[in-house]
Amino acid sequence: MAIEKAKKYGMGMVAVRNSCHYGIAGYYASQAAKQGCIGITGTNARPSVAPTFGVEGMFGTNPLTVGIPTDEEFDFVIDCATSITQNGKIEYYERIGEDIHPGTVIDIDGNAVEGDSGVALKKIRQGTAALTTLGGIGEDLGGYKGYGYAMVIELLSSILQDGWYGKDLDGKDENGNIRPYHLGHFFIAIDTNHFLGEELARKKAGDILRAVRASKKQPGHDRIYTAGEKEWEVYKQRLVDGVPITGPVQKEFMAVRDQFNLDYKFPWED
Repeated sequence: MAIEKAKKYGMGMVAVRNSCHYGIAGYYASQAAKQGCIGITGTNARPSVAPTFGVEGMFGTNPLTVGIPTDEEFDFVIDCATSITQNGKIEYYERIGEDIHPGTVIDIDGNAVEGDSGVALKKIRQGTAALTTLGGIGEDLGGYKGYGYAMVIELLSSILQDGWYGKDLDGKDENGNIRPYHLGHFFIAIDTNHFLGEELARKKAGDILRAVRASKKQPGHDRIYTAGEKEWEVYKQRLVDGVPITGPVQKEFMAVRDQFNLDYKFPWED
């Protein structure tokens, strides 16, 4: 709908409320870019991130996502949480046995959480720890910047659609019973044909990205990437080789199958 509005008026915006899951943020921005539009989107989420100088999870990982059409095989699409890391990444670390990265989680006493990722994940879910914003703990490395952008997403995901926010998004009512999340999202599309024109806009964007990638490299590195490039290369590789599934995830799949007595054998069981 936002893209349709943009094609007609130059810009279009849609707000969503009472949602239960957002999915992959980059997917929506990519939709816009493929149709010659700049796409900007975000969502609030279950509270797990602490504000600067705070230790309590007050808002979600709140991604800020932008897609810009280019003349290359892949468009520029940046899909990043406004926290240093997200719950899903910590779940991944737990599965592969990797410790939590120092500075990405803060405990209720204001100390950086270190060590076992599974323990850190439990603390976050129990409310005795929280993720930190981009820039990390405090202000020295710009943690207030990640905090500020997280709040922008929280506001745009609630004040335009009278949506829920903060602690109300923890998925439980006052009695501890599970309830819908009632998330809010926003989607903005800007049609390049109402400005420079899609063809010229795509070329201009491509020229900028190529200039950046061609700039002088840091010692020990022979390549500079732009957003969307690594994902495109992985996509092409997995079209040929398939999607890898780690051992812990394989066990989860098999557990669900066995729970429901399904007559199915997975390829990795051969």
